[in-house]
Amino acid sequence: MKKSLKALALLAAGACVMGALSGCGGSKKSENADVIKVGGLLEMTGGSASFGISSKNAIDLVFKEINTKGVLGGKKLELVVADTKSEASEATNGMQKLLSQDKVVAVIGPNQSSAVIASGAINNGMKVLDITPMGTNPDVTVDPKTGKTREHSFRACFIDPFQGTVMANYVYKDLGIRKAAIYIDNTSDYAKGLAAFFKENFVKNGGSVVAEEAYLQKDTDFKSTLTKIKAADPDFIYIPGYYQEVGLIVKQAREIGLNVPMAGGDGWDSSKLPEIAGKAALNNTFFTNLYSPDDTSELNKKFVAEYQKAYNTKPDVFAALAYDCALLVAKAIEDAQSTEPAKISAAMAKIKGFKGVSGEVTFNEQHNPIKSAVIIEHKDGVQTFKSKVNP
Repeated sequence: MKKSLKALALLAAGACVMGALSGCGGSKKSENADVIKVGGLLEMTGGSASFGISSKNAIDLVFKEINTKGVLGGKKLELVVADTKSEASEATNGMQKLLSQDKVVAVIGPNQSSAVIASGAINNGMKVLDITPMGTNPDVTVDPKTGKTREHSFRACFIDPFQGTVMANYVYKDLGIRKAAIYIDNTSDYAKGLAAFFKENFVKNGGSVVAEEAYLQKDTDFKSTLTKIKAADPDFIYIPGYYQEVGLIVKQAREIGLNVPMAGGDGWDSSKLPEIAGKAALNNTFFTNLYSPDDTSELNKKFVAEYQKAYNTKPDVFAALAYDCALLVAKAIEDAQSTEPAKISAAMAKIKGFKGVSGEVTFNEQHNPIKSAVIIEHKDGVQTFKSKVNP
């Protein structure tokens, strides 16, 4: 009996060796040559989960439509999702998995700048395209140490210097604000960058910043800091954070009688914000954004109708920008006439005059599109288009 078991073990070991030499392993199915895998490195859980869910919904819509005909002669696009859990460290793990294990040819996401910057070293090291729908920090596509463009990093959105300037000008000139406070997420590259550009341009206009405070991601009690801000007597508070914390900040500010106007950036754009803050608390608040579902272009009206039919809600900016990213990736694959990642990156860099639901895309030398911004106001919990600002 012992000899028989030993013989079987040797045979099994031999089979494993032969499987390894064949390159696939004995039971692993061969890759489907008619499928092209694209990664979605997205915030599916955690504090910014609505960003990733909206993005995935939009990408699914695009791939479903494209796959009726396919790309490169009929190949199907398959989305492989890795969850960042709304954390930069998890984004690096997810990028590594998508590239090393799932063998995707390109990646869409994440939306949070810190996560894009953290995972960018991996996709650039492995020479695989990544395009972020909403990573607005300048360092996403440009290495701040060398000033060189990251060859395989792209974005579909404007960058924070423009977004910060737009709100600084609006607050000073349109709202007549002269004294501002700034309250930032100290764990976020996005928040720090946006705050810096807002402050620079608000002061340049003639305003003064009377208080600067910080919180940490996942904080839930902001009243002691808000009380300090209230004591500085600002006419306005700039909060360039993400909706989860922003909602609580706005709610608690109103509870302590801090009823001044407040504003932020595109990180405010979530259907969850009114649920967290309360509809009434959001009155007299504003944010800069890249997109409004009320845009009257035929392309956008078609997109909004499709999205509402599929998901029973209007698309937010994360859906719109991810939709454009998915179309851009498909175009780059077709333009490259290849599934080789480096060739797809090279094709993406050459795209000019692409018309998306969020505007036209022509990538500059830093892989940034030049886009307009919109200002959104909350009225009883409903986002209302306020104005559009061209670059």
